[in-house]
Amino acid sequence: MALEEFAGSIVLEIDGQEVDVVDMSVSGKTGRKVVKTMNRTGRAKGFSKGISELEISITVVIPVAGDLDWDGMQGAKLTCYPATPGGKRTSYLDCFSLEVGTKYSVESEARRDIKIQALREVKE
Repeated sequence: MALEEFAGSIVLEIDGQEVDVVDMSVSGKTGRKVVKTMNRTGRAKGFSKGISELEISITVVIPVAGDLDWDGMQGAKLTCYPATPGGKRTSYLDCFSLEVGTKYSVESEARRDIKIQALREVKE
C-alpha cells in the first residue's frame, strides 16, 4: 500500500490580501424542499428544487493594525489553497458578510468570528 498525502492547512486570501485564519468551515444547502400532500399513505410525495446557498464561517486573529472592514465586506473573492504546493484552489465569489463577532480569552489572542455568504464556488 502506497503512502498517501492529504490536504493540510490552507491559506485564505480575500481580494488578494492574505488573512490569518484559525478556523474555517464551508456549508452548502441544496435548496431542495419536501413536498407534503394530503394523501392516503400519510407520506410526502417528493421534493422540489430550490436555490442553493453557500455559507462560510471563519475565525481570524485580530491584528493590532491593518484589520479588514468585515462589516462592510461585499463583492469579495475568497480563495483557499493548500499551504503545500501542488494542491487545487477553491474560490468563493461575490461574498458578503452576514455576522461579525469578537471573542477574547485569557490564554489566547483576540479573535473575530465572521459568517459569510458566497454566491458561487469555483474549483481551479
